[in-house]
Amino acid sequence: MKVMSVLSRVGSCLGTAVRKQLDPYVALPDVEIPQGRWLQLPRRGRTWLTELPGPPGAPTIVLLHAVGCTGMLTWFPVVHRLAERYRVVVFDQRWHGRGIISESFSLHDCADDVAAVITELGLEDPIIAGYSMGSVIAQRVWRQHPDLVGGLVLAATTDHFRSNRSESVFHSGMEISMGALRTLSKSRTVRRATRSTAEALNVPDLDLAQWALEEWRSTSPWAVAQAVAALGRHHSTPWLARIDVPTAVVIPSKDKAIPPARQRRLAARIPGATVHEAPCGHAGCVVQSDRFTPTFLEAVNVTAARIRDRQRLNA
Repeated sequence: MKVMSVLSRVGSCLGTAVRKQLDPYVALPDVEIPQGRWLQLPRRGRTWLTELPGPPGAPTIVLLHAVGCTGMLTWFPVVHRLAERYRVVVFDQRWHGRGIISESFSLHDCADDVAAVITELGLEDPIIAGYSMGSVIAQRVWRQHPDLVGGLVLAATTDHFRSNRSESVFHSGMEISMGALRTLSKSRTVRRATRSTAEALNVPDLDLAQWALEEWRSTSPWAVAQAVAALGRHHSTPWLARIDVPTAVVIPSKDKAIPPARQRRLAARIPGATVHEAPCGHAGCVVQSDRFTPTFLEAVNVTAARIRDRQRLNA
């Protein structure tokens, strides 16, 4: 019961923090949120997908969001800029926003969801780009479905989280707590996800700050806790050196959640990975997007160029 109380307080505090951080975006009326739609994935469930077509014949980039967010909440500052050169695909991961409702949450399943989206939309050699949790899932997409991946852009990422005593204690505690409460979490998550999905489709036109807060609230604190517990089990160090597609690593140089030195070590383990540093913190993709976006676009463009060069060589 103490864990439930703590999670409730955490959710309330996070909501307040998001409102304060997103207030500046009220002054940006020219930022438009693209319309989304439901996408049914055979034998998996349905998720909320937003797609910008880009120029005719443009390469595709699939964007994977951060923990506790939705696809558009993580990526709305950059999608229109990307769409100038790329077909852009964004969707909500399972248990997040209007993502797939399932009996359990695992990074393995999230990676399979990405593969299902690629297959359902008929995407060829897309760039898979992730932020924080999304970048961990992007790693797993290559691990589980290498033939579907054209390139990777990994932002604010790591190869594992239990690198010191405090992280080990935290993630071990989360794993034990969430394991003990998994049955209750399932029922609450399903009820919350179903309610949030219905509400989200009937929200009237909102200004950007209100929209962002509603997006944030659409993910249950229970889902966030389960996702954090799953992230604590992530460990890609043994196979990073086998990644064989063009890869860029975007490092928020003021990141306090995942130390930049750790992100640089990950980049060094991936053969040929390019490194791009943005002068922002871990939430820079949204709250410091003016600093993050140019660096991210550079990383995507470099990766796309490397994919084209590889395709010419193999033609």
